[in-house]
Amino acid sequence: MATSEQDPRDQGITELAKGLSQDLSTLVRQELELGKAEMREKGRTAGPGIGMLGGAAVLGLAVLGAFTAFLILVLNLALAAWLAALIVTVLWAVVAAVLALRGRARVRAAGKPVPEQMPESVKEDVEQLKESARSARQ
Repeated sequence: MATSEQDPRDQGITELAKGLSQDLSTLVRQELELGKAEMREKGRTAGPGIGMLGGAAVLGLAVLGAFTAFLILVLNLALAAWLAALIVTVLWAVVAAVLALRGRARVRAAGKPVPEQMPESVKEDVEQLKESARSARQ
């Protein structure tokens, strides 16, 4: 039985193919783990930005109704009702825009939602396997 410490030139084609298959299987598993780890890190980075966007939506739905009515009633003491409603609407639009822009910036800072290191690592590993196969043939 061939061992991994044996000189590849002394091994038969079947043994080399078996070793290559095992190496490739290990390599694929390791690359998948690298991709998973990279995606977990991206998720941790994007999480706060996504949370801010969710917070902006909740703010817009939960607080806006009651507080808007309050502000319109208070402004209606000094202004026409339509003008009070317009002022409050503009105020909430500015708040929502600021939250949305900040949240979007955090999500963009996380980068693309795809692994970036894994493909490069796979290319390097494939080149090493090709080089090993070439040297084993000689």
